[in-house]
Amino acid sequence: MFLSSRATARDLCPFANCDRDSSFVVGMTNDHMPDILNNIDEIKKLDSKKMLSSLELLSRQVEEVLANSKNVKVPADYKKAGKIIVAGMGGSTLGAHIIKSLFFSELKVSLEIINGYSLPNYVDKNALVIISSYSGTTEEALSAFKDAKKKAARVMAISAGGELAELARKTKSPALIFTTQNNPCGSPRMGLGYSVAGQMILLSKAGFLNISETKCKEFAKVLSKYKDEFGAFNDNQNAAKNLARATKNKSVWYVGAEHLAGNVHAGANQMNENSKRFAGYFLVPELNHHLMEGMMNPKSNGENLLFILVESDLYDNRIQKRFYITKNILEKNGIAYQIYSCKEKSKLAQAAEVLALTSFTSFYSALLEGIDPTAIPFVDYFKEQLHASSRGA
Repeated sequence: MFLSSRATARDLCPFANCDRDSSFVVGMTNDHMPDILNNIDEIKKLDSKKMLSSLELLSRQVEEVLANSKNVKVPADYKKAGKIIVAGMGGSTLGAHIIKSLFFSELKVSLEIINGYSLPNYVDKNALVIISSYSGTTEEALSAFKDAKKKAARVMAISAGGELAELARKTKSPALIFTTQNNPCGSPRMGLGYSVAGQMILLSKAGFLNISETKCKEFAKVLSKYKDEFGAFNDNQNAAKNLARATKNKSVWYVGAEHLAGNVHAGANQMNENSKRFAGYFLVPELNHHLMEGMMNPKSNGENLLFILVESDLYDNRIQKRFYITKNILEKNGIAYQIYSCKEKSKLAQAAEVLALTSFTSFYSALLEGIDPTAIPFVDYFKEQLHASSRGA
């Protein structure tokens, strides 16, 4: 289907009650939607696909891939690879982004993340390529798998099954296959326990990380701890609920640095898909070299923007100083911000802590807008139109 340049948001919206001012609203308009975050019965009514259950099971996802990985055998020559590429789309590569920043100081070779149908020309027999597709049916990931094989790369896969698992079996490529039982909502972005832990384990088995079973269990333990602290039954000083309340009528921009750079990337994606909110992320120190001047215009920035600064006492002291000054500049421009300061004492534990934080925050932000957080109407609409155009070609 070809769209006229005069098409409006209402023309494109898959919901009958959608208009340009309040998309994807169920029942009352956004301005009059009550705070339901302390009402578990109302949460369950809106959360029809059980995303809350997926959040509560993040630690179980880690435990599952840890158990399943014991059957994965990786050829000894995989450790000779001179570069690592993780290929996949959307939520399926968020784990790789977290790993890339978390293990920045430990990885001995470069790690690049590719979101597309094909791989760079430098991929060859000396490359390790991990194909990540939650469903195992993502067309870009399947294409990248075939391209990796064509280029004679060392290939691994991680998936819940589908055609990717079958391709891995047929080509005798190592594959970590998980079930979806610990992600009842079915969304890849809520299966990050599988993704982060699974890809850490694969990289460890290939000889590029040193991730023991103890470290994986530590990661799971921290996720379980914050399931309670940020969970729906905790109404007392719940940081995730408070952050979600601050997102009301705001475009949200996460700010992070160093080992948490991948976490803020994941948090922005979750805010896009779960709360259907325009969101993104910036990293310190890079934002200090351009973004500060961009805060001045448009003049509506003060009304429309919210920055969420994820702080850590494990950041380099120079980075911590930059966060402090950045807050001053936000204040000078009248732009709202919220701060989350990590409590955990190791980088690995902080990555798990912030993963839980951003996951729950995006969930609650959706509920406050009266939105079922699992539904992705425009992504589904896009896929339908893409398939329709392919059939008509």
